[in-house]
Order: sequence, then structure tokens, then C-alpha cells
Amino acid sequence: MKRYHYLVLALLIPFSMYSTWVMWEIGYLGIWQAGFASIGSVQILWDLAIACVLICSWLKVDAMKRGMNPYPWWIATLTTGTLAPLIYLLVRREERIQTISA
Repeated sequence: MKRYHYLVLALLIPFSMYSTWVMWEIGYLGIWQAGFASIGSVQILWDLAIACVLICSWLKVDAMKRGMNPYPWWIATLTTGTLAPLIYLLVRREERIQTISA
């Protein structure tokens, strides 16, 4: 296991536990309702949406270089936020990096 895997796990484990607890307490729709509760929370929601689009852009290029299908990861990112990209960093193929011409 590479060094960055330990950092990803250090982020993923507590964040996924916290996310699971929040989902248990208020549910998936409750998270969205909280995102529209005030102008401050709407700003945070927009910030997360922009970050997820940027992550999906990077993920597509990275996955294709590694011979992986990026689209399931896009769907997972759009439904779970940053949990999916964190898991992707753990499971992505290390051995098959190909150059992609634009």
C-alpha cells in the first residue's frame, strides 16, 4: 500500500462514519433540505457542486489513462459527494497508465 493510501484512509474512514450517521439522523433528502436552508448553506452547496464537477473532470482523464470506465464514478460522485472520489483513489489501477492524446 502506498503512502497516500494511508492519508486517503485517514480521511475516508471518519468522513464515511460521519456521513453515515448524518444520513441515519436526517436522511438523504434532509441533507438537501439543509443545503437550501439559508443563503450560507446554498453557497456551501454550490461550492460542493463546483468541486464535484472539477473532480469528475479530473477523474475522467485519470480513469481513462488507467483503462477504467469513469462514468460509474461520476454517478457515485454526484450521489455521494467526495466519498466516491476518495474510494476511487484507493481502488484505481496503478499499473495501466496510458497516454491520451487530446
